[in-house]
Amino acid sequence: MRKLVAESVAEALHCAGDETVRLYVAGCVERMAPLFVGLRAGVGREADLDFYVESGHGLWYADRPIVDASERVRVLEEFAELRPSDEGISDTADTYAFFAALVLHHALLANASGKADDAVSCGHVSLTAMGMLDQNVGGAAFLKDEERLQLLSVSADIAGLWEASVEAGRERFRAVLSRTALTAG
Repeated sequence: MRKLVAESVAEALHCAGDETVRLYVAGCVERMAPLFVGLRAGVGREADLDFYVESGHGLWYADRPIVDASERVRVLEEFAELRPSDEGISDTADTYAFFAALVLHHALLANASGKADDAVSCGHVSLTAMGMLDQNVGGAAFLKDEERLQLLSVSADIAGLWEASVEAGRERFRAVLSRTALTAG
């Protein structure tokens, strides 16, 4: 399967050190976090929400891997979003919560390994989700914004990356909420 991650971003990840890989995936998770946390809030999964937020926070310490990243991958794999079911995923909220969980999964793998291929997989999932969101929200440019932020994540000047990632995550959440309101009504 062709990866959606820009060639320049993938090349930068392969040439850069572990810290750049970790920073890149931290940004991806930050932008997707509202889709998991916001869409799963209030359904009795507080421990899962805390786990997601804590894991995302830990990813920003890009100078070192999360000590228990491998254990966190194992825990995350038990989340309903990452467990196959016969029904599949058809609900809007479930779809984007799945993408957010999968981004965190790849991010934790990349954080532990420092491997560019794990980071590229993380970025690919983010781009796939944003391409899908663009198709479902008229006039949206979430894919283009994700591409821009991924490029920023591997640039020499990362000033404002966290703030931009937080704002992008909020915008995504609002867009998905508008989609869930349309499909529920």
